[in-house]
Amino acid sequence: HADGTYLIMQRDPRKAYGSMWEASAGGSALRGESPLDGAIRELKEETGIIADRLTEVGRVVNPPTHSVYAEYLAETSCDKDSVVLQEGETVAYRWLDRKTLMAMKGELLTHRMWKFVPELQD
Repeated sequence: HADGTYLIMQRDPRKAYGSMWEASAGGSALRGESPLDGAIRELKEETGIIADRLTEVGRVVNPPTHSVYAEYLAETSCDKDSVVLQEGETVAYRWLDRKTLMAMKGELLTHRMWKFVPELQD
């Protein structure tokens, strides 16, 4: 968020890594959609947020599967109460400052957050 806090979402207990917290929205780009446009769409679908800015922080190309994995850091000045939970995907959300985020390390899917919070890397 523009105020320096991070949005974390709690995964639906029925999903892989159920009930863990993560700071991500993700999915596949649609045919003809750029990675950036896919990230913008997925962020809105999964959180209701329209980002003020998206910055690419990582990209992995996997030739055998013809896949490109792009990672973006989103910044927004949205109303923090406007976050939408996606049925079957997430069950709760919190906005946390960096210190509180670090204190929750054992409850986080940290491998999805290293690029923007390097201290979470084991």
